[in-house]
Amino acid sequence: MDLRMPTMGGVEAITQLRRTAPGVRVLVLTTFDTDRDVLPAIEAGATGYLLKDTPRDELLRAVRAAHRGEPVLSPAVAGRLMGQVRAPAQDALSARELEVLRLVAAGSTNRETARQLFISEATVKTHLLHIYAKLEVRDRASAVAAGYQRGLLVPDGS
Repeated sequence: MDLRMPTMGGVEAITQLRRTAPGVRVLVLTTFDTDRDVLPAIEAGATGYLLKDTPRDELLRAVRAAHRGEPVLSPAVAGRLMGQVRAPAQDALSARELEVLRLVAAGSTNRETARQLFISEATVKTHLLHIYAKLEVRDRASAVAAGYQRGLLVPDGS
């Protein structure tokens, strides 16, 4: 069996693999515990999700467990999933609120955010108030911290 796959995203690759080789177990290795594909990969059929720096003995145990069909998650990935599941649905940020939060995290002022999103500063302030309420925080710094904790913001790796 040729295991080489054409270049594609992780979830797409898992879906393709499950379609073409239905009995194969998939164990995903990633560099980042904040990878946005964790939940979609598991929904697509990944048996496990580990970080690439997983110690060799743990990796071997994980491969054996995946072979048996047992779920395998690194503690960091499990924590991220728990955070996603525990976050109440009504507290989900809108797409625009996420844009505002990302710009705030990048250090943009309200004026700069308004200019980049082609909205007024008053609208930026309204979005920030909604973000604070949904994340249950009181200020910009706490909103950014909560955004990282909940996996809404991802370090850029630079």
